[in-house]
Amino acid sequence: MFAPSRVAAGGLIAYGTSQTEAIRHMTAYVDKILKGAKPGELPVETVTRYELVVNLNTAKEIGVTIPAEVQKRADQALR
Repeated sequence: MFAPSRVAAGGLIAYGTSQTEAIRHMTAYVDKILKGAKPGELPVETVTRYELVVNLNTAKEIGVTIPAEVQKRADQALR
């Protein structure tokens, strides 16, 4: 499971689906079900937005250089 909180706690890198987008999809499903839709008839949806979180402090501590391009592409670069 994608857990950016682990990076904030000292992990190096996390990459996975956006938790915000996943929650939006789930709440839309719940809304449809509460309005009477049958769960088995709802289409399967996938989250298409991914997030990259990098902990630059951890990288420095363990002697790893995170390339500038990776840092630019990161949604969060923790310092």
